[in-house]
Amino acid sequence: MKCRHCGAPLRHPFLDLGASPPSNAYLTAAQLQAPETWFPLRVMVCDNCWLVQTEDYAGREALFTEEYAYFSSTSTSWLKHSERYVAAMRERLALGPQSCVVEIAANDGYLLQYVKAAGIPCYGIEPTRSTADAARAKGIDIVEEFFGVALGERLAKEGRAADLTAANNVLAHVPDINDFAGGFAKLLKPSGVSTFEFPHLLNMVALNQFDTAYHEHYSYLSLTAVARIFAANGLAVFDVEEIPTHGGSLRVFAQRSDTGTRPVSPAVGAMLAREEAAGMKRAEYYATVQKQAEAVKDGIVAFLIDAKRKGLRVGAYGAAAKGNTLMNFAGIRPDLVPYVVDRAAAKQGKFMPGSRIPIVDEAHLWNDRPDLVLILPWNIRQEVMEQLAGIREWGGRFVVAVPELDVT
Repeated sequence: MKCRHCGAPLRHPFLDLGASPPSNAYLTAAQLQAPETWFPLRVMVCDNCWLVQTEDYAGREALFTEEYAYFSSTSTSWLKHSERYVAAMRERLALGPQSCVVEIAANDGYLLQYVKAAGIPCYGIEPTRSTADAARAKGIDIVEEFFGVALGERLAKEGRAADLTAANNVLAHVPDINDFAGGFAKLLKPSGVSTFEFPHLLNMVALNQFDTAYHEHYSYLSLTAVARIFAANGLAVFDVEEIPTHGGSLRVFAQRSDTGTRPVSPAVGAMLAREEAAGMKRAEYYATVQKQAEAVKDGIVAFLIDAKRKGLRVGAYGAAAKGNTLMNFAGIRPDLVPYVVDRAAAKQGKFMPGSRIPIVDEAHLWNDRPDLVLILPWNIRQEVMEQLAGIREWGGRFVVAVPELDVT
């Protein structure tokens, strides 16, 4: 396999989680009678550009289907984060009725609803029918296509060029990262700004966040790799911020290389130096993650087996992609975790891919009164613990497996 950015041969393994179905391919009851398609889940490191990436087995059309079941608005903390982002960009970039804001991977309109409410012209680009329809129901204009150079050029020619493009947690989801990045250079106005948010690879390694690896994540990103990819595709990074979402992310600001005039913030050089000091330009840096992942797997399986032997009732919360990674890597099935609660109506009544654990609504948890609730989306553990604080009334406790086993 060759690097999907620079074409160099990939020689260094980062993580091998065996095999699993796509993490968002939730099953209906009828589909339980049929086989699932499983793909190897292996991640490699490029020692030329330092892009960390999955081996290619599934195309984007197989992963991001019209029934895609991830709806961003399910998380209240993510909605608050998005509202704060819009307020900050309005002030920083002086956005108003004369501006145009475009979100790539607009999902269900979770962010653009705040742009629209502020009276700023906007539209979204979203290839999955299920979430695109949800955004349209909020009155948001959606272009239902995959984004890249051709679409960026077409929209700009149609007079729909952007003063600001937002791309939150999508840069990792694209198989052709060069075409995707190049699309922003085509869509931006000469003085336009693009922002990108993505989980920081530095935290994935340091904090053992291995379960953020799944097939929909083609890339695992550092500023070192992103700055190089952007430079090769007509974009220049001029600022970077650390934000707390998804276990620690970066928000990268970029402008067109040919027309952008914003000065480069000292934060860019500082982050690049920090990554290099951590070892992110050395293959040895990436060699520790596999053992850490296996330790988590062994720990949670032993804990759940012990709970079963003691007769404790167990439920899980959050049918998230990272939860599917953990369940399938660890081989956890309904005998150890009988159900997963999720607030998303699109997931309720379905089954987790691979593990085939039923997904139920919150009422099921209150009726079952479990002794232990395993929180799968650990990045919103505080939100979940506040939401489900009532389990304390019968002595229930919360369990988190990543980055290490924690029972509270």
